[in-house]
Parts: sequence; C-alpha cells; structure tokens
Amino acid sequence: MKNTKILVKGTRIGLVLRKNNNDYISLTDMAKFKDRELTGIVIANWLSTKYTVQFIGAWEKMYNPNFNVMEFNNIRNEAGSNGYILSSSKFIQKTNAIGIKSSAGRYGGTYAHKDIAFEFATWLSPEFKLYLIKEFQRLKAEENERLSLDWDVKRQLTKINYRIHTDAIKEKLIPKLLSKNQSNVIYASEADVLNMALFGKTAKGWREENKSKEGNIRDYCDVTQLVVLANLEGINAELIRENISQAERLIRLNQTAISQIKSLINNSSIKKLEDKYTN
Repeated sequence: MKNTKILVKGTRIGLVLRKNNNDYISLTDMAKFKDRELTGIVIANWLSTKYTVQFIGAWEKMYNPNFNVMEFNNIRNEAGSNGYILSSSKFIQKTNAIGIKSSAGRYGGTYAHKDIAFEFATWLSPEFKLYLIKEFQRLKAEENERLSLDWDVKRQLTKINYRIHTDAIKEKLIPKLLSKNQSNVIYASEADVLNMALFGKTAKGWREENKSKEGNIRDYCDVTQLVVLANLEGINAELIRENISQAERLIRLNQTAISQIKSLINNSSIKKLEDKYTN
C-alpha cells in the first residue's frame, strides 16, 4: 500500500494505491474543490441522492460478499426524499460497505474506491473529473514504469550472480567435447539444486503444480527469496570449485537458505523493498 497525492485544478488529492489496481481516492480532498470548509456536508449531499445510493449499492453487490442488502434497501427507499441526509460513516456502519472508508483524526477523512470516486467527481464538475482522470492515469503510468524498472534490476542482479554460478559449473562439472544439449542437462540439474535448496521443488515440479501460470518459479519470488537466491548462486559456485559433491552441496545450501531466510525475514531494509514491489 502506498499513500501519495496528485494536484488537480489547484487541489491536492490524496490517493491510497494498492495491489491489483484496488486504489482509493480521498473524497474529502475532492470536496475541497467545491467548498474547503464544509467537505463533510458536500459528501453527505452527494451521498444522499438516489442515483448515488443506487450506484454504490450496485458496486458493493458486485465486489462485497458481506454487503448488508437489507439495510441498503432501507437506505435506497429513503434516498432523495426531502431532508434526508446520509453520511459516509452511517452508510458504512449500516451496510458493511467496503467501497467507502472513513476515519477520524489528522490523517483521516473519507476515501472511496476509484470507481466510486470518479462518480463523485462527475457530480462535482465534469471538467474536474477529466483532470482527475488525467492526473490519476499519469501517476499510475509512472508507478508501473518504476515498478517494471526496479523489478528488472532485481532480475538482472540474479542473472549476474547466475553467470558466476554457471561459469563454475563449466569449469568443474562439464567435461570437454560435450555437446550443447549434454551441457544443458548439467546446467538444468545445477539450477534445480538451488531450486530444491530454496523452494523445496524443481522447476519441473513447480510447473506441474502451477500449470495456469506463465513464466517460471523464480518469476514468483518475493524480495527475500531473490536476495537469498543471489547469495546461494555465489556460494554454490565456490562449493563447486572445491569439488564438493552435489548431494553435499544441496544439504549445505538448504541449511544456508534456512539460516538466511530467518535472518532476513524481519529485516527493515527487506521490508521496505517488499513494500515497494508489492503495494
């Protein structure tokens, strides 16, 4: 999860970016475009209209299995009537809504899933909505580009260490005059030594368990696993040069993997990297 802001028509709008594009936008900040002092009233007026209630209800029914439909029906019947005011906190409390979130305090306010927030923007001003969408898409494009670049850097780190690893295999394990296919058999075997040490399964075993997924086992590593994998490649290269048997190397590498995972699992630097790549 990542908190950030964008500037829309002179108004700073808070965003909470989550995995799978499940992003939330601050309705409180958006309401400042209409009235900076009475944001709660602006939101309540919008939320009290029949169309808004129907739209949010349809969204909740689609994405929220715990949505209280009975309470929602009561609210829908009253929406739009004279004097009826519906606050976000009241709607959340009565219906178990997840599309709108409200909290008190200095950093609190009312946030809504982007689908709902864009509807609020339409109610505020069509022009405001267009600028909001433009800035939101720009931010998401930059975020996706950064994540793609950072992930590529991590993969390149593993590839660089893997070159050291394969060079050691070539020096010690591959006899002269072997064909390329014969060499590849040994490479695959050594790659699976690392896979078994860290993941407890071979690349083929992972593919058989994950037939619906593209790529390979290493494409689904988390940050901690990638760091340990890079370390294991260097360690295995040295063990190969020392003529340690594959069976003994597997035991040593597995012990090292367990030890390093335990050391890194609560490491603050690793946690920062994981937050960067998974939120």
